[in-house]
Amino acid sequence: MEERDTEGAFRWIVNIIKKHNIPFQIKGGFASRLYGVKRELADIDISIPENRFDELIPEIKEFIVYGPEQYLDDEWDIKLITLTYKNQDIDIAGAYKKKNFDKMNQKWVNIPTNFDTSVYMDVYGLNVPVISKTDLINYKKLIQRDVDIFDINALSK
Repeated sequence: MEERDTEGAFRWIVNIIKKHNIPFQIKGGFASRLYGVKRELADIDISIPENRFDELIPEIKEFIVYGPEQYLDDEWDIKLITLTYKNQDIDIAGAYKKKNFDKMNQKWVNIPTNFDTSVYMDVYGLNVPVISKTDLINYKKLIQRDVDIFDINALSK
């Protein structure tokens, strides 16, 4: 089996997004790792405005394994594209029409991406916007999967 190339996949997708001047933000487990959480990475999570998805399709279409379409499960109701590039999964999610299930209050809530609170970090030599630590913790507190609770505990130290 081919080894996963997270750096190569990250550089590839970020360069495509930047080439199109699309606002974006790194989120999820990858963001947690950027803040120092030590755990296995499942995928690279990136949010962009829903109305900009079509601009990416010509350059990413051969790597799409899901979408672009509305995705609904127990935690998310979002527009989503899932890619696999260099054996690394990448989720590109809509930034504004995004609902998450608030496990504690048992209801769906709209949690739009706040690009204005992004923290810029150097990741593999690229300066990229990352969800703020506060926003990341608050988002993970809503969903409360085991991995989110692990991240919250590590991020809160």
